[in-house]
Amino acid sequence: MNKIAVTLAMLLLVHSLDADAGGRVRAAGARPNAQGGVSAGSAAAVSGPNGGRAARAGGVATDAEGNAVGGSAAAVQTANGGQAARAAAFQRNADGSGTRSGGFAASGTQGNVASTGSATRNADGSVSGLRQTSATSSSGAAYNGSTEYDSETGVNHSGTCTDAAGNVVACPRPN
Repeated sequence: MNKIAVTLAMLLLVHSLDADAGGRVRAAGARPNAQGGVSAGSAAAVSGPNGGRAARAGGVATDAEGNAVGGSAAAVQTANGGQAARAAAFQRNADGSGTRSGGFAASGTQGNVASTGSATRNADGSVSGLRQTSATSSSGAAYNGSTEYDSETGVNHSGTCTDAAGNVVACPRPN
């Protein structure tokens, strides 16, 4: 099943809509689909009096065989210019296998961060995943890292920190 089709279906299958003068809107709906399952979705948005705003949406579709796909996304912008967004998608197969992927990004006066990841579960129960993250502070210091997991071999992590001049430095550890 196509993840884009699920998102479009979510937007088109709206059966209820709420809006008010406070800058909020919400829509949601669900109905049977041609694959013998259900397609459902929801979306909402809000804006504040000082310029902040946010929106989110999500959808899922199932079939008669026990498969499911879905996705969600959200974004926010603060009144002082900070921004963040996230998105994720999943697929669950009747045999127990499935995938999930997603990511987020944020930026503001203190810097920016972005991360993406994915995970796979095979029908035999084996699992693997990968997450990659990068962050840069307003001073120019940066971190780039990657974490991999495999149920056979375990976790492997690598990361590099640099100062504002681009020199590799020891990554600080949280207290």
